[in-house]
Amino acid sequence: MESAETTGRGAGTEAGPGADVDPRPNRVWPRFLVIVLSLAGLVIALQFVQGLQGIIGPVFLGLNLVIIAYPLQSWLIGRGVHRFVGASITVALVVVVLLVFLGLILWSASELVLALPQYSEQFTDLYDGVIAWIGSFGVTPDMVLEQLSGLNMSTVMSTLTGVLTALLSNLTAIVGLLATVVMAVFFLAMDSVAVERRMALLNTAQYELGRALGAFAQGVRRYWVVTTLFGLIVALLDVVALMAIGVPMIWVWGVLSFLTNYIPNIGFIIGMIPPALLGLVEGGWGAFFGVIVAYSVLNFVIQSIIQPKFTGDAVGVIPTISFLSLLFWAWILGPLGAILALPATLLLKAIMIDADPQSRWINAFIASDLRGMEARSRRASRRLLAEAPAQQSA
Repeated sequence: MESAETTGRGAGTEAGPGADVDPRPNRVWPRFLVIVLSLAGLVIALQFVQGLQGIIGPVFLGLNLVIIAYPLQSWLIGRGVHRFVGASITVALVVVVLLVFLGLILWSASELVLALPQYSEQFTDLYDGVIAWIGSFGVTPDMVLEQLSGLNMSTVMSTLTGVLTALLSNLTAIVGLLATVVMAVFFLAMDSVAVERRMALLNTAQYELGRALGAFAQGVRRYWVVTTLFGLIVALLDVVALMAIGVPMIWVWGVLSFLTNYIPNIGFIIGMIPPALLGLVEGGWGAFFGVIVAYSVLNFVIQSIIQPKFTGDAVGVIPTISFLSLLFWAWILGPLGAILALPATLLLKAIMIDADPQSRWINAFIASDLRGMEARSRRASRRLLAEAPAQQSA
C-alpha cells in the first residue's frame, strides 16, 4: 500500500503542484467493438459512394483528365497565358480527346450491329456442330442437350444486335456523362492554378498528404500515358496478326483491343473473344486458336514484360491488388469503375497509407516498388542514426 501511495504521490508531483491523480485506469474501447464500428462505417461509406456513382465516377474521370493535361496548362501559364485562357485550352483539348474516344466506341458498335446479322446462319451451324460433338462423348445429360438444342441462335444474334442498337440509341445517358465530365474538367482546371501551394499546406510533421497526392498525380499521369501508347502498339500488332490469320473486320477488332486495354488484367480477354469467334466461323478451329495464341503472346510480351519497364512504379500495387481493385471498383462505380480501378486504388493508397508514416508498413504487402521502399527505409535508418547523438547530448 505504501509503495502504491508513494507511486501515486510521485506521479502527482511530476504532473505539477496541486494536480489530482486519477487512480482509475484510462478507458480503452474493446478491440472487437472498434472493429465492428469501423466495418459498419465502411459499409455505410461504400453504400453512399455506390449510390452516387453517377456523379463520383464522371467527376473522378474528369480529375484524371485534368491530371493528364495539367503539364500543358502549367506550361501555358508559365509562358504568360492568362489562367482562364490556359484552363480553357486544356478543357478544349480534353473535350476533343473525349469526342475521339466516343466516336471510336460508336463506330465500332455500329459496325458490329451491321455485321452480326450476316453471320447468323454460320453461328447456328457452329452451335449445332458443338452440340453434336458434346453429345458424342455422352458427357452432357440428354435432357440438357435437348434444352440446348431447342435454343435458337438466330434469336440470340438478334437479341445481341438489339442490345447494341439500344446502346447506340441511348444518347441521353452518353451526353449526360460527357457533360458531367466536361464541367468537372473545367472547374478542376480553373482551381488547379495554385495547386502546388495548396499541396504544400497539406504537409505537416505527422502527415505528408501533399507529397503523397503529388506522387499520386505523377503516377496516375504516367500510368495513363504509358497505357495509351502501349494500347496503340498492341492494337496495331493485333490488326497485323488478324490480317495474317484472315479474320474479317480487323480495324473494328483493333479499336476494340485499344479500348479494352484500359481495363486492367482482363481487358485483352474481352477484346479477344469477338475476333476469336468470328475467326472460328470464317476459318475454323485453326483461326480460332490462332487468334487466342496471337492475343495471348502479344499481351504477355508487351504488357507483362516490356510495358512495366516503362511504367515503373506508376501502377504502385501488386497484380493481386490490381485484380481485386478491378472487381471492387466495378461493383462500386459500375462499368466506369473498371476503367478507373487502378487510379481510384492509388488515390486511396496515397491518402490512407503513403501520407501517414505510421501506416506505410502496409506497403510491404501491397506495393510493387520494393526497391524504392528499401531505399527509403535505408535513408530513414541513416537519418535516425545521425539524429541519435544529437538527441543524447541534448
